[in-house]
Amino acid sequence: MKIETFVTGIVSTNCYLAINETSKQTVVIDPAACPKKLLDFINDEKLVIEGIFLTHAHFDHILGLKDFLCIYPVPVYINEKGGDILKDPHQNLSMVYTDGFSFEGADYLKDGDVIEIAGFNFKAIWTPGHTPDGTCYYEENEKVLFSGDTLFEESVGRTDFANSDTKALEDSIKEKLFILPNDVKVFPGHMGATTIGHEKEYNPYV
Repeated sequence: MKIETFVTGIVSTNCYLAINETSKQTVVIDPAACPKKLLDFINDEKLVIEGIFLTHAHFDHILGLKDFLCIYPVPVYINEKGGDILKDPHQNLSMVYTDGFSFEGADYLKDGDVIEIAGFNFKAIWTPGHTPDGTCYYEENEKVLFSGDTLFEESVGRTDFANSDTKALEDSIKEKLFILPNDVKVFPGHMGATTIGHEKEYNPYV
């Protein structure tokens, strides 16, 4: 797997391309925006977009969805608890920063579901706390985790929103992420990449 990172959107969200280097099949994670530089890269590399993963339904991870789907009409995956948040501009906080954004038509995932896509097997790990629908996507063979706003480099997601839960976030990280191998590389929704082992030793929040 080759991973390309594009910092996009109004609060510098990491949008990732998880690329199968053999087939060029690609999964998009968290399209916060749909900038020309991202589209140009996809075209230049002749990537085949197979699907979109949403780690949660906050505005800064979803605002590029509709523009992206106009070009690449692929399935969009999110945890089942994110459906109502996606549809509600108040819950997804887009009303705070824009005129409001809503989306319907995603495919809903349950905790532990495995999505076979682009030659990979991604396990959806439900990690509520930052939001009720927080989900990390883990590819065991590649030892890669896309953690959204659950786990950051030496930090964690905010829990000061109306539907956040600090204890749930701590439990999610300790019970579901810190049981993964130490050498799993973590690609978060903001800031730089890290590893499970580094966070177990140095993250002051858990």
